[in-house]
Formats: sequence, structure tokens, C-alpha cells
Amino acid sequence: MSNAIVPISCLMISIATAISTADPAGAQSQQPRAGRFASTRDNKDPPAPPLPPAVNPSPLPRAPDSDGNREAYSRATAEKSEVRFGLIAPFSGANKEFGRQLAIGIETAFNAANDGGGIGAYRLKLITADDGYEPTRTPALVQRMAEKDGVVGFVGNFGTPTAAAVLPWVLNHKLLFFGAYTGSNLVRAVPPDRYVFNYRPSYAEETEAVVRYLVNVRGLKPREIVVFAQDDPFGEAGYDGVVKALRTIQGRYEPPPLKLTYKRNTIDVAGAVAALRTRRPQPKAIVMAALYRPAAEFIKLTRSLYPQMIYTDVSAVGATALAEELAMVGPNLGTGVLITQVAPAVGGHSKAVLNFKTLLAKYFPGEQPDYVSLEAYINAKIVIEATRRIAATPGAKVDGDTLADALEGLGSFDLGLGTPLKFDQSEHQASHMIWGTQLDENGKFVVVGLQ
Repeated sequence: MSNAIVPISCLMISIATAISTADPAGAQSQQPRAGRFASTRDNKDPPAPPLPPAVNPSPLPRAPDSDGNREAYSRATAEKSEVRFGLIAPFSGANKEFGRQLAIGIETAFNAANDGGGIGAYRLKLITADDGYEPTRTPALVQRMAEKDGVVGFVGNFGTPTAAAVLPWVLNHKLLFFGAYTGSNLVRAVPPDRYVFNYRPSYAEETEAVVRYLVNVRGLKPREIVVFAQDDPFGEAGYDGVVKALRTIQGRYEPPPLKLTYKRNTIDVAGAVAALRTRRPQPKAIVMAALYRPAAEFIKLTRSLYPQMIYTDVSAVGATALAEELAMVGPNLGTGVLITQVAPAVGGHSKAVLNFKTLLAKYFPGEQPDYVSLEAYINAKIVIEATRRIAATPGAKVDGDTLADALEGLGSFDLGLGTPLKFDQSEHQASHMIWGTQLDENGKFVVVGLQ
């Protein structure tokens, strides 16, 4: 399922080109920005000066080993051509923590690459924009980034419905669409779409893993499982994964499990709670395809009614944010909640995680490692490697086609995650590994075996 392009000595928010084009009627899209985070003060910020044109790249000298050549080194580094990638995510509203964590993860990797001298003749830049997780706002932002900001593609865009709203335009304009924060099959076509790549496994793989855990490890019967899901393509993808897994386990057709829903960008779960209370016999497990705030609200309203209930959710929930939401309600409310993850434990000691935490402390001091930012960091690391392969050929242009070729040419590779990754012409999803985590009585996630 994946880097700030500004010099990181200051780590301050830098403002990208203010887009002069007016929004369509009724739209309130956040205009693209460069730097740490998309501004949520769109109409209050003064216009920023135009971004300077890219200059001819010059060879990068060795890193300075004395004060005398540090200025020359910095000047040569600054003269590298920019390769711009876009990130469209919610930086405001109920799901703003996702946008913040995605930007942190990508910028951590981009910053490290740029501070290390760039990628051959290039430096990487991230342009961010806030769509509030509203798919009606996403298309205008994608078009602006491509036509005004010159992005060569998108890394880590948030959400299934927002991806559905822009994917045809992105494909038609040959832009890279990498590491979208969604496990939907929408971005997993067979055969794969040329410009669409994923690091993370699908929601179907996550829900299959947790359903098998519930049946084979916890001893539940399929009919004792129900689903709580967002009422849109994200929730539908999670629900479909549960249905498929249950039918595979049962080996025959059975009526699908009960589906309880809530509307996107709300925490109105009253209807779902009411429907659950009428269910007979009472379920023993609820598999959720929900984001952290509605998931926390649902658990809060049902935990006392079903003290032995097993709650699970997919990685897209935002595990850290969910734990914090539950902790604010009361102690032990989240104890036992199981979250499937598409990256290794942030508290672990794999090479990739240790590198991430070291760089996170350098570029974002005070920020705690998070599963969302870790996944975004991994996405960015893969994009960096593809860009490095392109840059190895003098004069090569970085665009959607060369990035797609470079990614497909990676074959099998290892980022130190504890599982091998692979891309080729028929495989555009790097990982199929699912990790299990569970909240303990202290509100911390611990690793749990799913088999």
C-alpha cells in the first residue's frame, strides 16, 4: 500500500505557488502548497511568490568537510532540478490527522534524500493539498497540481472514494499514482494499470487474515461475525473482503454477514448501534472497516453492552489516533481491540523501522512514530529508489512513463521490513504481508500472531 522538498535546516512550512484559477462553483478545495503541511487557512494566506523555474542541474560535489567549501556545496545542491510529487489528503476536518501523518512520513524520506545530496541531478519536492476527504473536491486539486505545479505523480493520496474520483484523469494524463492510502481493488486492476502502484496489501487480504484468525485461532463460528463499515467504497471494499473470506472458509454459499454502516466524515453511529442491539443471536466479533473517530464512537457506545465482544479494524483506521481517542473516553476501553497492519510494529527493531525513527527524530523532533507515517515513509523510499534508477542515465526525464518503467524494473527488493517486496510488469503491489497488533491494558499496541 507510501520528504519535504524544502531544505530541512529550517523545517518550517513553505508556501507553494498560489493558484490563480478560481474554484468551481460551490467548491472549497484547498489549493496546493509546498512544504510540511497543506495550509488550512486558504483564504487568509497572502499570495506566495511564483516558484522559480528549474535550473540546469550541475554535478554534486562531495559533502563539505570544512567551512570553506560548505557554501559551494549548498549552492550546487540548490541548483538541482526539482521533481515534484503531489499529496492530496484531509488536512482539516474529522480526518486531518491522516493528512498530517502522511505528509510527515513522505517528507522524512524526501528530506533525508535531499540532505544526502539529492537523487543524481534532482531534488524531490512534495506539494500538498487539503480535500477534506471529500471526493467532489479532489479532481480540481489533481488538475491544478498537474497543470500548474508540474507534479509527475502522486504519492500517498488518502482514501478510496477520492481515488475513484480522479483515477481516470490521472491515467489519461500518464501521471504516477503510487501508494494511495487505500486497500480497495480500485487501484489493483488485473492486469495492473500502467501508472498505478501500491506498497500496501488490499483490504481483502487484511480482512481475510483477521477472519481466519477469528475462526481458526479464537474459535468463532462464521455466523458470529458482523461488520461495521463506512457507507462508501472504502467500507464496501472491507465488507466484500469479509464476505469472500467467510465463503472460502465455509466452502459453500451462506447468507452474508450483517453490515452496520455510518456516513463518511461523521461519527453518527446511532443507527449501527441500534441495528446491532436487535441482532439475534448476539455476535461475538465485529470486523470494522472504519476510520478512527467513528470506530472509537462505536466501541464507546457498545462496549458496555457487549463486554466480551472482539473488535477488529483494518490498517486504514489510523491505529495511533484510535488508541488516543479511546484513551480519552476512559481507561481500558480499547483493551483487546485488534488492528491489522501493513507495516511492521513501530515499536519494533527492524532495520527499516529503526532508520525511520532516527530520521523522524531529526526532521520532526517530538513526533512519535505512527503506522500511517511509517507507511508513507516506505512509499516514499520506493519512489526515491525508482527516481534514482532514472537519474542513473544522464539526461533522462522523470515522468510517469519513466517512473513506471523504473518501478517495474525493481523486481524483488528488500527495504529491511522483514518481508521481501516485488514489482514487475504483472505485479504492481509490493507487499502481501499482514501483521497483527492489539491494544493492551496500557493503551499500547502489542504484536499478536494471526495464525
